[in-house]
Amino acid sequence: MINSSGMQLFELMILAIPIACIAWTVTHEEVFREPREYCVGQSKKGRLPKRKFFYLFTCEYCFSHYVTLGLLALTKFKLLYPDWKGYLIAFFALVWVANIYMGLYARIRIDIKKDKVIIAEKEQIIREAAESPEKPD
Repeated sequence: MINSSGMQLFELMILAIPIACIAWTVTHEEVFREPREYCVGQSKKGRLPKRKFFYLFTCEYCFSHYVTLGLLALTKFKLLYPDWKGYLIAFFALVWVANIYMGLYARIRIDIKKDKVIIAEKEQIIREAAESPEKPD
């Protein structure tokens, strides 16, 4: 049975969170750096199917499609329609929302890094001022 539209929207927004989290972690975070570097190397050599297969593990947008397929298989989430069309719409909607989340997360990380650089520069100026002897008037 199809849930109310509001409930489906809520489920869509919630289910996109683990998709974004998994896709971002695999394609960006340090914990998967070595496998990702291997995949980057493999995506630049060999035949087209091999290159494209390995590229999928380096691109958060591409990888989010596979994570979404897995999540839909686990949850059986459908959007708007109770049949295969509901899966299809849910698939693309989940990918879209997850990628919006990842875009927002990337912007937040940039802002945080920028703030850390500004703070470090100010701390360095303060340290240098504290260490330098005061000049008499």
